[in-house]
Amino acid sequence: MTVPPEPRDTRPAPKVGPPTKHQLALMIWVAVFPTLTALNLLLGDWLGGLDTVLRTFVLATTAVPIVIYGLMPQLHRVRIRLLSRATT
Repeated sequence: MTVPPEPRDTRPAPKVGPPTKHQLALMIWVAVFPTLTALNLLLGDWLGGLDTVLRTFVLATTAVPIVIYGLMPQLHRVRIRLLSRATT
């Protein structure tokens, strides 16, 4: 005996617009601060002997792709999920 599937919610998901400047600033901070902290902890001994400009270049070159391609898409999804849940 098969059980019929439960009816699905056919309402369209609420559309969430782009983040405000304040939301985007918070999302960037949430992504950048832990990334730079982790990189400093992981690479601190190696970076300690470098000139300040070169150390900053290495950190920025490593952190920017992690934040842009790894963390920001996830934070955008979390934001959409939170805002969608708040409107339903």
